[in-house]
Amino acid sequence: MKKIYLLLLIVIFPVAVLARKEVTVATFSVMPPLIPMDTDPEVIVEKMIAFWEGEINKVLPDRPDLIVLPEACDRPDGFAANWETEKRYYEVRGDRILKYFQSVARENRCYVVYSYKHKVADGSFRNSSVMIDRQGEIAGVYNKMYPTIGEMKRGVKAGKEPVIVETDFGRVGFLICFDLLFEDLRDAYAAMQPDMLIFSARYHGGIMQSTWAYTTRTWFVSSVEDPPKLPSEVYNPLGERVAATTDYLDYVVTTVNLDYELVHLDLNGKKLEAMKKKYGREVTIHDPGFIGAFLVTSNSSEKSVREMLEEFGIRDWDDYYQRSVKYRNEHFKK
Repeated sequence: MKKIYLLLLIVIFPVAVLARKEVTVATFSVMPPLIPMDTDPEVIVEKMIAFWEGEINKVLPDRPDLIVLPEACDRPDGFAANWETEKRYYEVRGDRILKYFQSVARENRCYVVYSYKHKVADGSFRNSSVMIDRQGEIAGVYNKMYPTIGEMKRGVKAGKEPVIVETDFGRVGFLICFDLLFEDLRDAYAAMQPDMLIFSARYHGGIMQSTWAYTTRTWFVSSVEDPPKLPSEVYNPLGERVAATTDYLDYVVTTVNLDYELVHLDLNGKKLEAMKKKYGREVTIHDPGFIGAFLVTSNSSEKSVREMLEEFGIRDWDDYYQRSVKYRNEHFKK
């Protein structure tokens, strides 16, 4: 009877708990080992698995929710210079390294983003990022929308569309290397409103990483294959770098909170003060300076940042922007 009574209490008086929004992310800036091109492809597969096992063991003590890998992460250093050798290796490799990363995800109850080149049914190749879920299943596949001309001449076909994967911590989108340069893809993701974008690459992109983070209002995680001069980084939705690999460590692990919104200071200053006074440590209001936009994050297990903003009549940045454009167009028509 006691067990039945407790069950009824749970049904009748549910406790309001928000969906989990904190996520611990691990990302790498590593170059796979240099292997002679005449090495047996079977041996190369074994070496690649051993290499990544060693790398991933570095971050497992932090129990990451998400592990992000660089573009073509299982291609030996130097193989990009010889397409025929590279293709032979992919033929032998097949999906064996994919299955290895699926086992990593399953055994450690984490998501893994595995970026690799592979052959598809029509004989062409794709440059893809695969999101593997905590059960080791494929949750989504993004195909690079803008392969370089060199890639396309080699038979790598372009992807058709941006991809969003729903995870237990938020909505995640993807881009690969050369994609970073294209505004139409960035605009498409901005309209889709992901909580996080994952960038697997062989080049850094400089200010473009922070630009993508700010213009899409999204956490941005990069994994770049060219240490130590090119770090892998994590940017907040204000475009600020909050974590990065270094010349000493080829990996970084950080925890980010995806229950956030950007708001503009104009019309909201006193309201933000009142919200902070009420919620104290349960809300973080971060001002990067100079741009007039604040990052507001809920640290509460019972109230989301959206609920807090609505309570005080605070509009988010995009709403403020749209209202400004509308007012200008209505009052200053040509």
